[in-house]
Parts: sequence; C-alpha cells; structure tokens
Amino acid sequence: MATVQPFKGGKLVLMTIVLSFATFMQVLDSTIANVAIPTISGSLGVSTTQGDWVITAFGVSNAISIAISGFLAKRYGEVKVFLWATGLFTLFSFLCGISDSLGTLILFRVIQGAVAGPVIPLSQSILLRGYPLALQKIALALWSMTIILAPVFGPIFGGYISDNYNWGWIFFMNIPIGIMVVIVGLLILKPMESTAVKLPFNYIGLALLTVGVGSLQVLLDQGQQLNWLASNEIVILAIVSVIALTFLVIWELNNKNPVVDLSLFKMRNFSIGTISTSLSYMAYFGAIVLLPQLLQEVFGYTATWSGIALAPIGLLPLILSTYVAKISDHIDIRWVITTSFLFYALCFFWRAYTFEINIDFIGIAMPQLIQGIAVACFFMPLTILTLSGLPAERLASASSLANFFRTLAGSVGTSITTTMWADRASLHHAQLTESITPYNPNTVEYYHEMASKGLSELQTSTYINEQISAQSLILSANDIFWLCGGIFICLIITIWLAKPPFKSMG
Repeated sequence: MATVQPFKGGKLVLMTIVLSFATFMQVLDSTIANVAIPTISGSLGVSTTQGDWVITAFGVSNAISIAISGFLAKRYGEVKVFLWATGLFTLFSFLCGISDSLGTLILFRVIQGAVAGPVIPLSQSILLRGYPLALQKIALALWSMTIILAPVFGPIFGGYISDNYNWGWIFFMNIPIGIMVVIVGLLILKPMESTAVKLPFNYIGLALLTVGVGSLQVLLDQGQQLNWLASNEIVILAIVSVIALTFLVIWELNNKNPVVDLSLFKMRNFSIGTISTSLSYMAYFGAIVLLPQLLQEVFGYTATWSGIALAPIGLLPLILSTYVAKISDHIDIRWVITTSFLFYALCFFWRAYTFEINIDFIGIAMPQLIQGIAVACFFMPLTILTLSGLPAERLASASSLANFFRTLAGSVGTSITTTMWADRASLHHAQLTESITPYNPNTVEYYHEMASKGLSELQTSTYINEQISAQSLILSANDIFWLCGGIFICLIITIWLAKPPFKSMG
C-alpha cells in the first residue's frame, strides 16, 4: 500500500465530515424504511408481508457486499471504490424513491444494498489512514457515533416522513448528502488512495459467499414470519446456508486470493474484538428494534414519538466521545470497554425492573439517556482493540470483515428479539389467564363490578384480555432486557482475554 501523509487543518475536518455523513446515510437507510413498510405497502397496493421484502432485499445484498469490500479495495483502490459506492447508492436511492411497483422497488433495493456495502468499512479505513497517529482515537470516536446513533434516528425520520410526506422522501433525503460526499470526496480524498493490485477474481469464493450469506440473511429476515423450522422454505435455506458457508471457509483458507480474508481470525485481538462487537451489537440492535414496537403496540405512541423517546441516547455521546478518546491514551482501553458493558447491563436491568403498564415518558427516556455513557465508551475502543497491530494494507479487509459480522449480528439480534418477544408473550398470556376462572372470587367480583357500570360479560372479557395482552408484551420485553443485560456482563470476561492494544492501527 502506498505511503500517505495524514491530512491537517481544514482538509482533516472536511474528510471527517464527508466520511461520517456517508456512513450515517448508509446506516440510516438500513433502518429508516422499517417503520414505513405499512405506508409503502399501502401505496403500492400490496400486503405488509410482501412489503417486508423491501427490507430483506437490501439486507441480503448489503451483507454480501460488505464482506467483499476489502477484496474490491485491494483490486481497485479504497478511495475509488468508496466514491463509486457512494455515488451509485445515491443514484439508486433516487430510483427507489420513484418506484411505482413493488417489483421495481425490490430490484432497486437489491442493487442499492449491493453498492452500499463498501461505504462503511472503507470510510473507516480511509479515516484511520488520513489522521495523524495521535488523533486516531478521536477520529474513531467522532465517526463511530454515526454507526451507533443512526439506527436510533431512523425510526424518527421514517415515522415523521410516513406521517407527513410521500414515502419516497425516505430515499430522496439521501440524494443531497450523497452528492455532497462525492463532490467533496473527489476534491480532497485523492491523496488517500491506496495502491491497486490486479488480483485474479475469486469467482468460486464469491459464489459460495453469495449463496451462503444470502440464504442466511433471508432465513433471518423471514424466519419469524414463516414460523422457522416448521417451514420447508426455512429448512432448505438453513441447509443451503450451512453447506455453502462450510465450503466457503475451506475454500478461502486455502486460496491465495481470498474474497474474504479469514486468516485475520488467527490474530487474537481481531477475533475477540469482532466477537465482542458482534454479540454486543446484537443485543443493542435487538433492543432498538424492540423498544419502538413496544411503545407503539402497548403504549399507543406514534412512530415519531417512539423515536423521540429513544433519542436521548445520543446526547451524552456528543459530550463524552472526545473525552473518552483522550483518556484512552492513558489507561488500558479494556477498562473503557468494561465501563461501556457495565453501563449497558445497568440500563437493560433498569428497564427490566421498571418497565410496567403505567410507565411515563420520563421513565422510558431516562435509561436511554444514561445508556449514552455506554455508547460513548463502546465503538471506538472496540475498534481499536479489533484493529490494533494490523498493518495498513490489511485495514480495509479487517474493517470489512468486522463490519460484516457486526451487520450480520444485527440481523440475528432482530430475529431473536422478535421471535422471543412473541413466544414469551404467549407464555405470559397463558400464565396470567390461568387465574381468570369462575371459581376465582376476585374474578367474579370484578365481573359484577363491571356489570354495575353497564358493561356486558363479553365487553368485560374483551377488556380483561386486552389488559392481559398488554401486560404479557411488557413482561416478555422485560425477559429480553434481563437477557441482554446478562450478555453484556458475560462479555466483560471475554474482553479481558484480549492483549492490551497497541497504540495505533496501521
């Protein structure tokens, strides 16, 4: 890889803005459409079940392209691939917005997801190479907020646009950002270009990756809807995924030009960092998916207000991130990560203990606010731990592989959360209804009380069932919060299996 001189002054600021905006745009797009699916489906005259493929289509192609971003960067150059990816993402955002049928929208979402893949890992790699050694941690702290906070703002923007404007604006809002990134990037990023190496294209590896990851992603996105292993489609997808991914690992480990550099897992810190980031992001992202649904289904919040209730998580990272980056130069960064995981666990246990049917807006928002401390201590330290000791020429591949597993973990977290929420809600509903019998004096007394107020037996039964259903959903969500808190406690042990990170990456 060609030696590059870090940027200074205004160029450094511009580079940070460009790379952060590109990352924020791409992460936001992967979540913003979720809350708009009912609106999109109604506009296009299809069912919500069919509309869900708008999300699945993007997720499948995006996961595959993230995994091969390192290979593409080696072959064509990091800056070139990044700018082409951003430009094409902007173009297909426009085409998604003007789609007038579900088939057309899904086609453009597939291509949009595919071209978007390199944006996040390559923006991270370019950012690290463009910053002086002493400022790398601050750069990562600023950049990483886009990864963590974009999924929070996605439901806010998506809900507001769906409630007030045409759904196409969910995609059109990418256009000015994308154009700005490409124009400024063309003007300032050329000195950051890496040396392109004409590697032979690994068609077999790419085919195995596409089939294996594609099948797995569809399985995760559609599993809950199709009732998992009770569905023949899900069983077939699981078998195809296992076979393809098994052969992919064997092929890639024995290939001189792997499309995915699995040899990175021979490095202890990369393995521990990637595993810790993926599992923690799985719990974090699962909660991001669960909380808006809980607020809307049980507490009657609109999509916009549920997003506002979760937004306080972004306040403390804005204040603390640069401070965390500075103190990371003076203490073992594993203590910073431990602090993050402790606060994540604290906030999940806090929710599990206090979430009840009469909780108010402040009760919902306060754990989100305090969780901002965990967010500020999360992504930058884990990235440093993961990438520490790697030479500059391996940063793009390492970033691509780590981001691939993080993205995949987000899908796994979503699937586990939605499935567990439904299953545990059914269990709690059954347990709560056991005492609602004619032989329970409290039940009989309650029916008599409602009858005195003019309600029929059917109306009373309907009301009781609604209350039990709401309580069941809350209890089920609390089960998930307890589990997520436990995951973060266990991950603290995992972090201390890593070596103390080196001072820099690359």
